Amino acid sequence: MPFTATVLTMFPEAFPGPLGVSLIGTAWREKGLWSLETLDIRGFSDDRRGFLDDTPAGGGPGQVLKADVVARALDSVTGPPRPLLYMSARGRPLTQARAKDWARADGITVLCGRFEGVDQRVLDARGFEEVSVGDAVLAGGEAAAMLVIEACVRLLPGVLGQAASLSSESFEDGLLEHPQYTRPRTFEGLEIPEVLLSGDHKRIAQWQQQQREETTRERRPDLWAAHLENRPAETSAKSQLKGKKAQGD
Repeated sequence: MPFTATVLTMFPEAFPGPLGVSLIGTAWREKGLWSLETLDIRGFSDDRRGFLDDTPAGGGPGQVLKADVVARALDSVTGPPRPLLYMSARGRPLTQARAKDWARADGITVLCGRFEGVDQRVLDARGFEEVSVGDAVLAGGEAAAMLVIEACVRLLPGVLGQAASLSSESFEDGLLEHPQYTRPRTFEGLEIPEVLLSGDHKRIAQWQQQQREETTRERRPDLWAAHLENRPAETSAKSQLKGKKAQGD
């Protein structure tokens, strides 16, 4: 059974969007490596006018999606248990590690909020994980849901052309990726770094690692600090391994 992404949304017409193009779209439409389902939560309102929301308890601006409507929509989803994700600016940040965990499941079910959000009780009762895709507020969760789904799907076996491309990406080892270049050799007076044209694979690897470290230190000091914390442990583990090999000799 392929990985299935089920989206609970007021706007199913927003999908597939970018999920339907390039390698992600090919993996879905042609290879059948994953599937996409959308569920219109408007169909689960018990109000004859189709209302899904009500005013916030305690007062305040805007409207809140009702717990019972969301619950009925979610309870209609069939299949094995999957991670339940609610796209929310107050959620824990999306990370590569979290995407890897979700990609190992049979799929994910994603709830897209609107207005002032969703009644907290249904999130707690059904065990949703709140997920943020950045420190900014969107009009709804649809764009964020697409981002999360793509982050998971591209990790599935067979979706990307070269598995090796995954191992050198940003965040795989706590560092950002090094800059990339291709022909033409000269562009508006700017040259490809000479080391990349040298054919010396050892020097190229050293340059790329240096670039990754410098970029991470400048752009993501939080990742750089974590990298420095982990480095002593990695060095110690390598030293112990060398010691064991030496004793074995």
